[in-house]
Amino acid sequence: MWLAPTLSLYVGRRFLGTALATMASLLFLVALFDLIELLRRAATKPEASLSILIEIVALKLPFLAVQVLPFAVLLGGIAAFWRLSRSSELVVARASGISAWQFLAPAVAIAIGFGVFAVGALTPVSSLFLARAERLDDQFLRGGSGRGMLAGGGLWLRQADPAIDAQGVAILHGARLQADGSDLKLNEVTLFRMDRADRLLARIQADEARLLPNRWVFEGARQLAADRAPELLGGLALPTELTPARVQDSLASPESLSFWTLAPFIATLEAAGFSAVRHRLHFHELLALPLLCGVMVLVGACFSMRQQRRGGIALVIAAGISAGFAFYLIAKVAVELGQSGALPVVLAAWAPTAAGMMLAVALLLHLEDG
Repeated sequence: MWLAPTLSLYVGRRFLGTALATMASLLFLVALFDLIELLRRAATKPEASLSILIEIVALKLPFLAVQVLPFAVLLGGIAAFWRLSRSSELVVARASGISAWQFLAPAVAIAIGFGVFAVGALTPVSSLFLARAERLDDQFLRGGSGRGMLAGGGLWLRQADPAIDAQGVAILHGARLQADGSDLKLNEVTLFRMDRADRLLARIQADEARLLPNRWVFEGARQLAADRAPELLGGLALPTELTPARVQDSLASPESLSFWTLAPFIATLEAAGFSAVRHRLHFHELLALPLLCGVMVLVGACFSMRQQRRGGIALVIAAGISAGFAFYLIAKVAVELGQSGALPVVLAAWAPTAAGMMLAVALLLHLEDG
């Protein structure tokens, strides 16, 4: 039998209310701890006023909402089903012939809807706000160094170089990157120009390279060769399809990009020679988020639909919360393995969700059919 519309709306409304309340509570706690951390970092930054710190936290709220959504669904589901079980409404529904799957269907549908809304509508907003929060953080708490300031190996860029060969490739290396809005400059630059077979055709060093519309401009350029003295080139222009925004976005966190721009941006990164592992992993994590939210409802139901007369409900609910956090830790470990290359990206993003779903379904089958 199918679940009656009235009962479906009732169960869905109860779950929706507890999930939204849980989301608000988690966001408040996370934002409070984030503000405390910003206050600690701003202790030696007199220019970082309290209003600036509050603005940074407020701009992060949409991003934080996406991050805590699975936990809100888990805790909201546990609270909703525990209340229904405590008031014997769940017992009456089960006694009337309604299975656990029918009873859980409205909550699972709402949770999946939450995930779809977060991915499709909230991530475009959260990416814009998070990018703004990162710029404020760089400006007031990091001394204006910016996230594009690199250390160690510097910045490597790869692009097409048809000026020297029809299918030629140019590889740029800059020891330091200075990015200020639409102005991007590399210092202590080395340019390697190669043909289609990756044979080195020219090596050029320059004091500085500035990225202008459709071209790199090198200052103090000189061409090096093994069999002759360095040849001074002075100013040198290299055509390019890169833009300052594209270079800076490649250095930014994947979370600062919208879901709808990730797929084409990944293709652009890989064509330019950047590593897109983090971006592809984040893209698949977002794709798996709706299913993850539905799985969290099933996990919560496994531990909260226990009848009250059996006792030990507090321990069972605590076990459900612990299982949710353990699942979160396993997912994070899988993500780290995916970023390191130890696991394929698709497996690292989808395997924890798939494993959680199989475990939850197995527990519910045991609960339902014994």
